[in-house]
Amino acid sequence: MAMMLTSGGSTPLAPTGPTHAGLSEPSGWVRQWAHLIAPGGSVLDVASGGGRHARWLAARGHSVVALDRDAAALATMRGVAGVATLECDLEGAPWPLPDDARFAAIVVTNYLHRPLMPRLIDALALGGVLIYETFAQGNETVGKPSNPAFLLAPGELLAVCAPTLRVIAYQDGFLSQPREAFVQRICAVREMDTAHNSAAENLACQNGADTAERTGNSAATQVLPLVRYDLIG
Repeated sequence: MAMMLTSGGSTPLAPTGPTHAGLSEPSGWVRQWAHLIAPGGSVLDVASGGGRHARWLAARGHSVVALDRDAAALATMRGVAGVATLECDLEGAPWPLPDDARFAAIVVTNYLHRPLMPRLIDALALGGVLIYETFAQGNETVGKPSNPAFLLAPGELLAVCAPTLRVIAYQDGFLSQPREAFVQRICAVREMDTAHNSAAENLACQNGADTAERTGNSAATQVLPLVRYDLIG
């Protein structure tokens, strides 16, 4: 049985206007979680099309890098303040950005190329936010896309993100409006990378050994400082 989802406000999952002209409203999911992006932080818009998200995020004060293979779509953003475009093949060519490029947020909607997922997660800076929304299995019963290569398996997006990122929100279900669609969407944050975590644990072991012995707690189990993520922007 499909779980019924709301569309995250009045904005549809799928664009209703000409995205290549950049005229569509941004996704309600993106709008719902954009407040978690660090003020002024750089954003990577993957498979941006005509830039409905790139334009909106730039207007909020973010510098945006928009990636897409469609040169004509990217050309519609020429001259938009705060937006840099890069024509690239995300599936048949090497990753187009420097290996050390990191972003305060990465936005992906209505696009899935599974081999790209580890690269996207790695491109998040500490504190960076992944906002991802795309189609899921079951969508073949109501329309396009119907190719399994473009449809997430149940729980797949959560399983990919959860080992590395802190999941703030996740949905996996069915939308009836503005058109029927099976979707998954996630908002997740990179709180600490493995190297940082290892260094923190080593420091805790060195500085907190006596305390741990007195309290019966191991330093490796000490809780990190709480970070608050507001669920309403």
